[in-house]
Parts: sequence; C-alpha cells; structure tokens
Amino acid sequence: MGAGVIGCAVAYELARRGSRVHVIDRREVGQGATQASAGVLAPYITAHEGSALLELGGRSLELYDEFVSRVVDDSGVTVQYVRSGTLEIARDNVSDSRLQRIAGTYRDFGIVAKYLDKKAIHQEEPQLSSSVLSGLVVESHGFVGATDLTGALRRAAGAHGVTFTPSTSAARVSSRNGTLQVEIPSETLSCDAVVVAAGSWSGQVEAEGEEAVPVRPVRGQLLHLGWPKSPPERVIWTDQCYLVPWTDGSVLVGATVEDVGFDERATVAGVQQLIDMTCEILPTAREAWFQGVRVGLRPGTPDDLPAIGPSEKLPGLFYATGHFRNGVLLAPLTARIVADYLLDGKRDKALEATSLSRFAVG
Repeated sequence: MGAGVIGCAVAYELARRGSRVHVIDRREVGQGATQASAGVLAPYITAHEGSALLELGGRSLELYDEFVSRVVDDSGVTVQYVRSGTLEIARDNVSDSRLQRIAGTYRDFGIVAKYLDKKAIHQEEPQLSSSVLSGLVVESHGFVGATDLTGALRRAAGAHGVTFTPSTSAARVSSRNGTLQVEIPSETLSCDAVVVAAGSWSGQVEAEGEEAVPVRPVRGQLLHLGWPKSPPERVIWTDQCYLVPWTDGSVLVGATVEDVGFDERATVAGVQQLIDMTCEILPTAREAWFQGVRVGLRPGTPDDLPAIGPSEKLPGLFYATGHFRNGVLLAPLTARIVADYLLDGKRDKALEATSLSRFAVG
C-alpha cells in the first residue's frame, strides 16, 4: 500500500527477488510527499549526533550508488543523481563553534568533512551573504531527483512484473484461513503479506486487532527557482532552509515544517518565509524567477524515527512508513529491511529502533 518512493522501492526490491507484487495507492505513483521532495542525501546533517537516525541514514547512503545504478539499468531511465557534497553554513558564533566541533567528530568516524573559516567559505561560494561566518563541507553528501527516481523505480518494478493500481486505497486488512485479505472499493485482494507504505495516510488503514499507527501529516512547501547566474556548487544547508542546485541550472529551496493536518495548499506565508530566508543567505536570489511551488505531506511520528517493522498481532503485515523528511534517503535501506524480513526471515538490527512496539502498537 503506497506508491511513493518508499512503496516503489519496496515493491521493486521484493519483485527482483522473485515475489509477485501488487501496489495500490490513492494517487498516481509519486504524487504524495515524494513529488515535493528535494531529494537531499545528507544524513550527517539531518540527523542528530549519536541518534538512531544517523546510523540509518549513513547505512542507506552507502547503498545509494549501487541502488541508483541498478534501478537505471533495470528501468532504462536516466535519474539525476549528484554526490558533490553539502555546505552547511553558520551565521553566528554558536553555530560556528558547533561546526568546528562536529568537524572533528566526523573525522573521528571516518567521515570526510572540511571546516571553512570566513575567508575560505567565501572563496568556496562567492554568492553567499557577508553575514555567513563559516561552513562545513561533507563530501559524501548529495542529492537525487526524487521524481526521477520514483518514476524509474516504477518502470524497474514493472520490468519485474509488479502491477500498479492507482486511485485505489485500502479500507481494511484482515486474516482469513492463513492469508491476508485487503479490502479495496472494487474487490478484496488475497495475499501472503501486506506492506503499509502509505505515508501520512498509513494511520487510516484499518488492520484487524491493531491500533492505528501514530503517523501524522507535516506539510512541507518547496520552491523551484530559475537562477540568474550559475547556481551554487553544492547543496547549501542552514538551520532554516536548504538550497539544491539542479543540473539544469535551477534551484530547489525547502522546506517549511507545518503541522496543519491534511491541508496541502501552498500559502503566501510559507512561500514568503522561504524567499526571505533564501535572500538572507544568497542575495542573488532576489533576481531569481519562479518555476513552481510544490507541497507535500510528510509522515511524521512522535519521535521522528520511521515506523518500520512487523505487526505482532497480524502475521504477514509489515509497516514501512513515518519517514518524515528522510524518505528518499532511507528508501534503499528500507526496501532491503522489508525484503530481508518477509522473504528470508532476517531481522535487521535497525528494527530495534524502528519497531512499532515503541508506540505500544502492533
């Protein structure tokens, strides 16, 4: 259930290992949170130091080169994928001290990171505002075109026999005579296993004997800007926004974080917030032009970790949801975890942190 980047990655991984897979979604493939993702691959920025998310993101990033290469080969589709690094910036002394400290921590863990003082950072990226004091480059980071990747995953999955049924949502999952029954408006599907990867809508899937998975929608607004000169060399990250330079010369700017329920409208306040923050960091942005505004509802959980793991009450039911802002980054690892468990009975160590038992659900 679910045809975003997580659902498509899981379907592809299961099918290439020999499973018959049927994907259903209330929308067309990739039209939920995925279409409003900038595709940033930066686990050493987006996760807190020492957190479970840091380990998950690092593991998934290590899979990305092979993952993209395989998906491109199986789909015949080009995917925008760049590993040019990220530049995290500081504009006050507290943030500067933090960057210096974590630069040392990263090096201790074998992560290539380079601290840049004020002179060095403005040589590295001349478009930055004079208010920027320092920066930290992490060479292994990058980005991937989320829409490109999801489309390629669909084609690759289709090449392995996966069927997709859009505009169909599941109402209920139950067990009968050792098989799972999935009720959809037009019929009831029988299967050996069900993977709930419906993002923010995962909590609306009724499962026999289960409480609803505690996933909530968090609105994110993202700008697509035409850039008046050569865009930045790398992804630029601050504590308020990030900028992703696409290979066509345009720039993605994201993203708001708004608890507004299932409201997917772009707002003047959200757009203005992103414009103001961008112009403070890169004054050149005042000459940029709009190419679009995207809105997605990212699936959040109470502790911001994904909800990945089997049900303890309904054998064959598995959850792969709640990835919040890291769905694209965690897609390769999530797909491997799900397939290892359902096909080989292998319980990945990550399930200790992502299991739904931590919510007293399952």
